[in-house]
Amino acid sequence: MKKITTLYDNYREIIAYLFWGVITTVVNLGVFAGFHLLTNWNYMINNTIAWFVSVLVAYLSNRAYVFHSNTTGIIAYLNEMVSFFGGRVLVLILEQGILFVGITLLSGNQLIVKIIDNVIVVILNYFWSKWAVFRDQKSKS
Repeated sequence: MKKITTLYDNYREIIAYLFWGVITTVVNLGVFAGFHLLTNWNYMINNTIAWFVSVLVAYLSNRAYVFHSNTTGIIAYLNEMVSFFGGRVLVLILEQGILFVGITLLSGNQLIVKIIDNVIVVILNYFWSKWAVFRDQKSKS
């Protein structure tokens, strides 16, 4: 039992990120699939809406439960949020490219391409959050 506790303590942040990453991915896929099934909108529009909702969920969960941000003050908080969303916008551009290639050029199934895309996105977003947004929380307070 002590070994399991030690492993958990050593990988707590990654475990929390994966847990909340799954939640965020489910939100992203759910919103995307919902718009895909209920509207005739282009998949890029559906993806952008799903992106916005899931990034908001990701920011709030990452801030509170993964990286335990203790940023205080409105300017520091806004800087943190802008950095988080800014990094996600860069990944959104990559994501739209993956969807375009997978769906438009290769005629892949929208939902399957979206799932593959989400694996890549989760990995990239972890590193952006870890190294650019929620780094060194003590100096941000």
